Amino acid sequence: MVRTRFAPSPTGDLHIGGVRTALFSWLYARHCQGQFILRIEDTDRERSTDEAIQLILDGMDWLGLDADEGPFYQSDRNDNYNNSINKLMDSNHAYYCYCSKQELDAMREEAMSRGEKPKYDGRCRNRKAPPESYETHVIRFKSPVDGETIIKDLIQGEVRFQNSELDDLVIVRSDGTPTYNLSVVVDDADMKITHVIRGDDHLNNTPRQVNIFKALGMPVPEYAHIPLILDENGKKLSKRHGAASVLRYKEEGILAEALLNYLVRLGWSHGDQEVFSQEEMISLFELSDVNKSAAAINPDKLSWLNQQYLKDYDNETLASLLKEQFERLSIDCSDGPSLTDLCMVQKERVKTVQEMALQSRYFYENFEEFAPDAAKKHLRPVILEALQNIKGLFVELDSWEADSIQQAIKEFCEKYQIKMGKVAQPLRVAVTGNSVSPSIDITMELIGKERVLNRLDKALEFIQTRSQLDTSEGVT
Repeated sequence: MVRTRFAPSPTGDLHIGGVRTALFSWLYARHCQGQFILRIEDTDRERSTDEAIQLILDGMDWLGLDADEGPFYQSDRNDNYNNSINKLMDSNHAYYCYCSKQELDAMREEAMSRGEKPKYDGRCRNRKAPPESYETHVIRFKSPVDGETIIKDLIQGEVRFQNSELDDLVIVRSDGTPTYNLSVVVDDADMKITHVIRGDDHLNNTPRQVNIFKALGMPVPEYAHIPLILDENGKKLSKRHGAASVLRYKEEGILAEALLNYLVRLGWSHGDQEVFSQEEMISLFELSDVNKSAAAINPDKLSWLNQQYLKDYDNETLASLLKEQFERLSIDCSDGPSLTDLCMVQKERVKTVQEMALQSRYFYENFEEFAPDAAKKHLRPVILEALQNIKGLFVELDSWEADSIQQAIKEFCEKYQIKMGKVAQPLRVAVTGNSVSPSIDITMELIGKERVLNRLDKALEFIQTRSQLDTSEGVT
């Protein structure tokens, strides 16, 4: 059975690079009807935080990347690491290194002066007893010195490493804690991971880990190293361009489904198809279709995808997301139209849920001022009488529904031989404060009769004041 894992370190935010790795691992497991394991690599206790762990769990939960097992925590697995360390020591695959920091620094400087790679020279490799005086020691893995280690990577292809270039890496620190390269091997072996899917920045660690697997007599998993994600200029991601927490996208009104669709297309493709349901992603995903070259982010593509998902999103589910955005913006949405009705008319007009909330504020809150440009263009003295008359029709309406409102506006325009647009835009600015909204009849229905009439009074007062100013200044 295929078993994949996502193993983030809780030393910072879960960003889109990590999420894409989790997604590819999750998709491959689901595609192969296997299992997906979540492991938190928190052995670096100085840098690991409970807050970062919670952000990882919250991010995975939001995206729906459910684990079949876990989360497992490396900090709970010290006995497993110690058992493997003892096994390596007993089989002469590891040894104590007593070199001081000063000795190691001098060793590196000498190697560099000779134009060689600054690696450990193995001076403690065959030491039978500790030196007479030493302060501390570490444990190093005894890497093979001859031949080569071949990685048959499922994405990068065959990659060869000369064993002479691999130094004897530290597997246990001086404080007795295991290092990454040891703990990750023990975990992958214990958890029976068959496929390790991760960023290609880990590719150089792979031969070292493969050699540890072999020394422990454990099956070596298959590896698939994903190219990194770059910004639009081909540079490393900054926080502004994706290295910030993935939950930032949720705060900005991006749908989880759209973000996953966006990420799966960063380095993977299926023909020219752009929009994929989750079922399609699972069915079609193959590691052999992942590109070898790095993928660049495209914020415009994410916005476009999010808009596609919004158009078809279930209104009740979307309403709950919109409510979260209103709460984040401190907008009280209890007095106004139902959020479900609002989503129905707004979702095809925006790119994010946050944008929907910002453009819907006037349905629940009165605005202090009209947008200057919109008011200058549409709330002019010439429209004063028409707005006064149409307000009178609205007062008399018994049924405050879009059809009734539209019919009233239509009859008014026919009676006074005015084009619909000449009235609709001044009405829109009067009742929303700006010149953009859904159709005016639906907008007015959702705002509510009382609010519409009050805002028309405000607009009429604004026009009258403007007319008086124009007269006093001699404007014609």
